[in-house]
Amino acid sequence: MRADRLLSLLLLLQNRGRTTAPELAAELEVSVRTVYRDIDALGASGVPVLADRGPAGGYRLADGYRTRLTGLTDAQAGSLFLAGVPGPARDLGLGADLAAAQLKLQAALPTQLAGRARQIQERFHLDATAWFRDADPVPHLARIAQAVWDQRVLHAHYRRWRGEVRRELHPLGLVLKGGIWYLVAGVGAGVGAGDAGRDGDGAGGEVGGDAVRTYRVARFLAVDTAEDGFERPAGFELASYWQESTDRLDAALRRRTAQLRLSPRGRQLLPMQFGAAGTRALADAGPPDADGWVRISLAVESEAIAVGDLLRLGTEAEVLGPPALRRALAETVAALAGRYA
Repeated sequence: MRADRLLSLLLLLQNRGRTTAPELAAELEVSVRTVYRDIDALGASGVPVLADRGPAGGYRLADGYRTRLTGLTDAQAGSLFLAGVPGPARDLGLGADLAAAQLKLQAALPTQLAGRARQIQERFHLDATAWFRDADPVPHLARIAQAVWDQRVLHAHYRRWRGEVRRELHPLGLVLKGGIWYLVAGVGAGVGAGDAGRDGDGAGGEVGGDAVRTYRVARFLAVDTAEDGFERPAGFELASYWQESTDRLDAALRRRTAQLRLSPRGRQLLPMQFGAAGTRALADAGPPDADGWVRISLAVESEAIAVGDLLRLGTEAEVLGPPALRRALAETVAALAGRYA
């Protein structure tokens, strides 16, 4: 562990130039005293580390010195694919590997490209979590990720909306969607495709005759990695499966159509509240009337969910049909008025 830290310290000094001990300690997540000891160790091993005194001082390498110890380990190389999402990398247990890989990559780049890479890192940041919502607690994510890497069977205890189940799963991949982690997994022995279809979150499917389902990682109550491995379904591609699965889910959920009148303000709110479905509805809207209101056809989910969704538009929308949805909305609004009267 100390050898890895010494290499990281050396690469930090090479990539950044003069750096103070507190800055090095913060980057390496150690104490300042540990940095002093590590600097002494580098010097004893022949690395020319110089100490500049004064307010603008710090540690630096002697001019012209560069290390060539920049080979990536397997974990560090794999972690580079998560370079834009450091939070999820930490969730997966790859935070240290990612930091080390980035340092090695910067050290291997020509000076001009290394400077460009640092500028990009300083100016762009991806935060995958949605606004005003904390990330799901995912205590089992690292173990699940390891099972995905090692292609090992998982014995899982999972909380679904109708109760808890225990399943044998073949973990095929992990997906981060809107700040929420999902496991895509094949159905293990003793569970039929129909039975498994009631476990997961989102639409599943079949790949090469094998049932594949999606599970929200935060809902795993316990997972245990078996010694047994499994064969991945022939032709399975995670990105393609995910796109097809989300398309099927969207089509399955939005089977109904609501007829609405929208005010000018309502037209602004619709894409924010209904996403792509709202944008598509506005694209096909009729011409505005004298007051600027337009009529649209909006794809919605079940009546109960549609009522809650449409209430978010407040007085900026009027539901014209279908009649059952209009009645349900009127009854809800009347109940709210009675409660607050």
